[in-house]
Amino acid sequence: MVNTQQIQSLPLFTGMTPEQLRELASIVVEKPYSRGQVIFREGEEGRGFYVVATGRVKIYKLSPEGKEQILHIFGPGEPFAEVPVFAGQVYPANAEALEDSRLLFFPRAGFTELIRRHPSLALNMLAVLSRRLRQLAALVEDLSLKEVPARLAAYLLYTAEQKGAAHFDLDIPKGQLANLLGTTPETLSRLLAKMAKEGLIASRGPRIELLKRTDLQALAAGLRRLAT
Repeated sequence: MVNTQQIQSLPLFTGMTPEQLRELASIVVEKPYSRGQVIFREGEEGRGFYVVATGRVKIYKLSPEGKEQILHIFGPGEPFAEVPVFAGQVYPANAEALEDSRLLFFPRAGFTELIRRHPSLALNMLAVLSRRLRQLAALVEDLSLKEVPARLAAYLLYTAEQKGAAHFDLDIPKGQLANLLGTTPETLSRLLAKMAKEGLIASRGPRIELLKRTDLQALAAGLRRLAT
């Protein structure tokens, strides 16, 4: 059984009482996944949601031709596949472990019963879903309205904010990052080289350092362009 300390450390369950945490611990199932292992496929029954304890998970869609489009990448402490808990629907996309991962699975039936008894759980879930909706809206805007350099700049700024530092290692291989941004690995490499040449970033392998944050913000907003 998962201990209450593990659950208490998750942002999703901030403010829960000791009794509520014990009830959550009684229904959660810890599941290990190997790198590349599929967690669920699009169209499967949504039996519950997950929280990443360790590792990383990608959520993606496949076109009829088999082309993959990454929608989001989740790391430790982040929940995913919450919508079926409320809607009783199928999973709308695929999920796969990007590396060896440990996930906490919350079965729909058990969790909805807890929500009936403890409505504050629903409020926490709604807060998470609201943030996710804003993220998805931003993703749609980036992929449909912004050019690739702007998408890359926005991603680098977002990652720096999440890491709390201007220098960081990319969490995913450049090939997967290119997929996430809707471009090719070759184009991504050229853009990183251009950004480095213009002094916006320093780049060496997976290591990135943001040097001119204001210029990157202007690039992300479409207010400036990279030199051709």
